[in-house]
Amino acid sequence: MRAKTILALLFLVSLGVAATVVLRSLPQKSEAAAEAAGREEILVATMPLAAGTLLRAPDFTWQAIGRPAERGEIVRPSAAVREAQLKADEEARAEVYGGALREAVLAGEPIRRDPNGRGGIVKPGDRDFLQVVLSPGARAVAIPVATTGAGAGLLYPGDRVDIILTQKFNDSAAPLTRRSVSETVAQNLRVLVIDGTDAKAAGSPPAHTVTLEVTPEQAEKINVATELGKLSLTLRGAGGADAPGGVKPIWPDDVSPALRGAVPEKAAPETRPPVEIIRGSKGTESVKTQ
Repeated sequence: MRAKTILALLFLVSLGVAATVVLRSLPQKSEAAAEAAGREEILVATMPLAAGTLLRAPDFTWQAIGRPAERGEIVRPSAAVREAQLKADEEARAEVYGGALREAVLAGEPIRRDPNGRGGIVKPGDRDFLQVVLSPGARAVAIPVATTGAGAGLLYPGDRVDIILTQKFNDSAAPLTRRSVSETVAQNLRVLVIDGTDAKAAGSPPAHTVTLEVTPEQAEKINVATELGKLSLTLRGAGGADAPGGVKPIWPDDVSPALRGAVPEKAAPETRPPVEIIRGSKGTESVKTQ
């Protein structure tokens, strides 16, 4: 009996010790959670970023700080404030989207928005935005795009796109299979600005113009294309390669096999053998009669 009693007492003591440890840790965890919820967060780079980089979601993250924010740092309110003011987080993110880095930033370093224009992020509308974001020798061209598909909100600055030109011909004498055509006129272009506004801002309208980074030759081709028909953009996947040998035009019968049988083929012109004509002493010559 004594052995059983001792074991029971030891079991009860161990339960008491465990309960005490758990109860003491609960207030500490609550205090730590409350402290973290009350901290502001600043924007930092998740990887080394070169000057001229158009910031995208994987390029940055929010990091809590236990100090007052420094000048130019982009601050997100604490979790408690964000819960009370739902737009506070979106307003903080608006400082980032569509912006480009004036200077290179190392991983873990703060990304700054200097109100005096020295270093940090430059945004569309800033005087030197295109000078910062354009690659050496490149040009910027703004084009109108259809308000459906990629131009209506699927694109963000930094994406890569192809330009497709679609033309319709008003020649009623032409067969149905040759009254319209679609072709890719430029490939792998970087998106710089969408409609001149923040693409991710809440309630922003669909884009009507997109500014792209192009070579001088591509700029000339695109200017001609805008006069020929409707332009639309297709979003490219990361690391996508251009089609080998270029992209061929697509005609209606390439899309709809039904059109191939709807338009009768022209009969081949009838051929006749040549007729020999003898003209006196000049000899014999062959002429082709119709």
